[in-house]
Amino acid sequence: MISRLFLLLMLVTSQLHAQYADSTVSIDKKKLRSFIILSSSAYVATLIGLNELWYKESEKQSFTFFNDNNQWKQVDKVGHFYSAFHLSSGTSKGLQWTGVKKSKADLWGSVTGFMILLPIEIFDGFSANYGASPGDLLANAAGASFYLGQEKLWDEIRIHPKFSFQRTGYPSLRPDDILGNGMPSELFKDYNGQTYWLSFDIDKFFTFPRWLNIVVGYGATGMVYATDSENSAAGYQAVRQYYLGVDFDLSHIKTHSKALNTLLYFVNMVKLPAPAIRYSGKEVTFHVFEF
Repeated sequence: MISRLFLLLMLVTSQLHAQYADSTVSIDKKKLRSFIILSSSAYVATLIGLNELWYKESEKQSFTFFNDNNQWKQVDKVGHFYSAFHLSSGTSKGLQWTGVKKSKADLWGSVTGFMILLPIEIFDGFSANYGASPGDLLANAAGASFYLGQEKLWDEIRIHPKFSFQRTGYPSLRPDDILGNGMPSELFKDYNGQTYWLSFDIDKFFTFPRWLNIVVGYGATGMVYATDSENSAAGYQAVRQYYLGVDFDLSHIKTHSKALNTLLYFVNMVKLPAPAIRYSGKEVTFHVFEF
């Protein structure tokens, strides 16, 4: 959940830079220096803020691994995948803006996308409340590899990870703020309200409208506690939710405004409301505006 703070800060810098990319293949040292300084400053500031806000009050321990793969129906792991993918993409675009060759930018962008999230596991490993998660590390690697793999296979992204969120009533059932307290914290902490999507550019494979994608989604609900056994003991039933629907692809929209192009880039990371079928437990429902 904290990785989204990294995602926001790093992508704002890299995507703004990418809007000014030109066709040159020679590295512009001034641009590269600016990119490194701005990105690194944002990264260090986020690490400091993360330690102060999230880990400062936690009791310290010697570095320990903790297997949390059975928690939160793995929604948190999908979140790590999503963050690593977009951090890789944003870093690659930033490097290309400086003149780095695309193939090298994609490679180092993917490595950076993984490495940016690594300190979270280090912080967790030294915190008595958490422990470093092998599952998180695997999800981070998968997200970065998913970006690099598509670039190597197609020289473009044809399957776009996306995110959506709706507020739920579950945070009020946990007065310890485990699920958040108010919209900003719930956005990161309440996994019940998070849905992650893969949006497919069908027009790259078959004849299909360029602006319309097919999307599959995953989420879960009923998770007041982390594990199924805890939820069952408290009288709650946690269930997975699967989606199939349509999505709008904004990546094809190009304007003369660099600011608007940047805005469209970020909006395209979010699943916009559109018709979808949801399978939850044994129930299948149709929603006109699912997000």
